[in-house]
Parts: sequence; C-alpha cells; structure tokens
Amino acid sequence: MRNTKEIFILLLTTAMLAIGCGPEKAADAPKKVEKVLDMELYVMSQCPYGVQAMDGIIPAVEKFGGQVGLTIEYIGQKKPDGSLSSMHGEKEVQGNIDQLCARDQGDNAKYLKFLTCVNKDWRNIPTNTDACAKEAGLDAAKLKECKDGAKGKELLSASFDKATAKQATGSPTIFLNGAPYGGNRTQQAVEQTICSQFGKDKKLDYCANMAPPAEVKLVVITDKRCGAKCDPARMIQSLQGIFMGLKPEVKDWSDPGTQDLAKAAGVTMLPALFFDKSVEKDEGGFKHMERWLTKTGDFYIVKVKAVFDPNSEICDNKVDDTGDGKVDCEDAACANSLACRPDMPKTLEVFVMSQCPFGAMAVNAMGEVLDAFKTDMNFQVHFIADMAGDQINSMHGPAEVEEDIRWACAAKKYPKNNDYLKYVWCRAADYRNPDWKKCATGPIKADVIEKCATGEEGKALLAEDIKIAKSLDISASPTWVVNGKTKFSGVTPKAIQDNFCQANPGLKGCEKPLSDERKSDAPAGSCGG
Repeated sequence: MRNTKEIFILLLTTAMLAIGCGPEKAADAPKKVEKVLDMELYVMSQCPYGVQAMDGIIPAVEKFGGQVGLTIEYIGQKKPDGSLSSMHGEKEVQGNIDQLCARDQGDNAKYLKFLTCVNKDWRNIPTNTDACAKEAGLDAAKLKECKDGAKGKELLSASFDKATAKQATGSPTIFLNGAPYGGNRTQQAVEQTICSQFGKDKKLDYCANMAPPAEVKLVVITDKRCGAKCDPARMIQSLQGIFMGLKPEVKDWSDPGTQDLAKAAGVTMLPALFFDKSVEKDEGGFKHMERWLTKTGDFYIVKVKAVFDPNSEICDNKVDDTGDGKVDCEDAACANSLACRPDMPKTLEVFVMSQCPFGAMAVNAMGEVLDAFKTDMNFQVHFIADMAGDQINSMHGPAEVEEDIRWACAAKKYPKNNDYLKYVWCRAADYRNPDWKKCATGPIKADVIEKCATGEEGKALLAEDIKIAKSLDISASPTWVVNGKTKFSGVTPKAIQDNFCQANPGLKGCEKPLSDERKSDAPAGSCGG
C-alpha cells in the first residue's frame, strides 16, 4: 500500500520519463472525476479517537481518487463573550484553527498531507503546525496570517456551527452520504464499507480491483453464569468492523473441550476473545489491533475487560461454586462484592481516575453537596487503576498513578473535617498542571504528602483501592456507590443529591436546591467503562 509521498514520487517519475527531445506535445486535458459520495467527519484535533478516525479515513478516501469527498469540521463551544473553547483546552482550539486555515488554502492534497503529518504527533498540536505546513508544501505566510488573525477564529466559529447543526458532540462523529456511520474507522474497514454500500449501483473505480477480505478466526469463551457482564455481542460487533472476514465461534465454559482450550491459551478470566494465526493475514486489521493483543503461543489474546473468574465463588446465585461448603457471602472471596458488602447508611463513595476530566467534574461538584449535607454524609474517594504484579497502571499514564497516590495520601493524613478535600479540589481544578505542591496549603503539608506518596505507604493505599474497585466491578470514572450497596453515575450536584437521598430519605440536605449544571464546558461522560 503506497503512502502519499510514494504516490507523488511515482507520478513525478512517470512525468519525467515522458519528457524527451523534440517539439513539445500538448498535454491531454485532465479527466473529470465524478464524485459519487461524501464523508463528513466531526472531530476535536487533540482527541485521540478523532485522530484515529482521520488516520483511517484520510488514506481510505484518497484511494478513490476524488470519487469520495471528505469534509472535516470541529466540535467545540462558543461562549457568550464570543470566545471559543474546546474539550482539551486552548491548544486544541489553536490546533482546530490551524487545520481549518490549512484547508482554506484550497489545495486538498496538501491539506490532507498536513493533517496526516500533525496527527503523527497529535499530543503536540499545535506546536508541530509550522513543520508540517512546510512538509505539506503549504504557503507558510498565508497560513500564519490566517491562524494568527481574525480569519482563523471565523473559520472555527463557522465549523462549530456546522457541528452543532449536525448534533455532533462526540469526537469522532461521522456521516456517509448524510447517514450516520457507526462502523469501524480503520482504512480497510472504511474502504470495504464504501464499496459494499455504494459499489453496486454506483461505479467506484477502486472497488473493482479490491481483494476480498481475509478470513480471520476468532474464538470467544464466555459463561452463562456470568450473565450480561460476559455477553460478547458488542465486542464481536466491534471486531467485525475491523476484520471484514471475521469468523467468530462462541463457546461456553461448560462446553466440552472449552476449559482445555482456555488453558492452552492462558485464559483465566472471562469473557475471553482470542485469534489464531489467521489474524496476521488481515494486515490492516492486525496492525490496528496489535497494541490490544497479547501473543501467547499460537494465540493472540484480545485485551478486554475480563471480570468473571469461572473457578471462583459467584456471590449471589445460592450455589457452592467452588465446592468448599461455603455458599455466596459465606465464602471469603465474596467479602468485598456488592452483594455481600454491609449496608453503610449515609455513606457516599466515588471511584475516579485523578486525571479524568469527568472524574474531576464529579469531585468538584462535591463542594456544594457536602455543604448541603454536612455531618449527614460520610464521603470517601477511591481510585480506579490496574495492577500487574507490583506495577500499577492507569488510563492516563504514570502521572495519573502518581496523582492518585497523592490523593490517597492526603485522605490518609488529613481526614479531619475532610481537610484532604482542599488538596483534592485544588488538583481536580487544574489536574493537567504537574505543580502539585501549590495545592499543599493550609493544613496540607507537601513534605508529608511527598514522603507518603514516594514510599510503600502510598502505593499500598492505592493498591487497596484498586482491590475494592475490582471487587465491585467498577472501571468507569466517575462511579458512585451509595450506602455501600448501590451504584450510580453523574457529575452534577443535583444528580448526586437525588441518588444519595433516594437511599437516605428524610435528611435536611435533601430539601436544599442544588445546581444541575456541570462545572465545565465538557459533555457528560466517563473515562473507562
């Protein structure tokens, strides 16, 4: 598969070979290409999922030589004062503007080459704009005039309006000939979708020579005792969008031979999905999935949220699953499960990732909530992460693990009057800032936090929280648990109040009107899940 640069070199070489001595021949008029369909893509320039979509869709569209049109617009907010904002901050706003100014120069090939370049290092958008503009052959002076002047902001404002008109709030949102596109965003999947939907009644030149998809075998192991938590339907559907020739085979843990197969593949938790070596035949899909695959012998195990141990006690089915004579909550393994936890009146727990924007919104909402309930609420913050041996990993990287530990240390060292929340709220309001010590003020001492966080004590505190979250099957930030028994989600003070009061009726705090607005321009949602 040739990239844009290779195609350019090939065309240039062909042109040079046609040059010879003698009179010049008149060039043939370029063949007019009829556009068959349009793709619309609504993104945020620093959203990894939006970047992933562009990385798949741009080269796919280029394969059709102008028969497929691509329009990219940007998602954000226009504030009452006229300023523009985007979910990932000011750098994203500028990145959006830079990309629109590149498009405004009117050379589609250069514009797409520019996008491909900046997306290779999307975390550093917009600092890579100038280098990528040079690589793409854009007019640097015109680009600077546009992005630094009023025109760039006008382009972004108009782009936000288009996204709003399409009700596009999530990055990416994709439309194919005006219809929502929910398929996978790999290059191969986009190409296959375009050809399958439009290649029959509308001639698409590229589709005529497209090879059929490679057959890929997928084995799925589940357990009927696990119920909806182990239902593989959505995972299979997602993989079918990546591997167009996917052949899934679903096996239950109780089926003959399944446990032997699981042992051979090194599977201990369910649901489990794994490929044999046939996955390597689909080069595009395999490349896309490679970072989510673990090779074990002849198998590629898909990294999925495996929540069910088929060899452990199920805590709410009234059966002795392990044969040790202890049923459900009698078994020690069930001690921290939701079904077996003791009822804890007036208790509210939140499980978060310290650098998740939705978790930060939820924690910051608690100032108003605690002010309403005061001593009628026992509030606790817990953390979501993963442990592999002694190594702790979190969705937003090592910096999040370090900050989780500092939050846990603050809660341990300064529980009186919820003093630790002064540090937590300060960090949640500016969680991207690495200068955590500026939030260690008043009763919170930076040296105390640092000693705890850099030693074994802090790591042990986080490890215990991870154990609790795993036992409760919590992986989305934020997730709330009221009275130790009931989960709910939400980020506004009123949503928190409503759920807490449903389990604790009659409290004075339930009578107070609380706000139902998020303390952020970001849409509601969660990290993980």
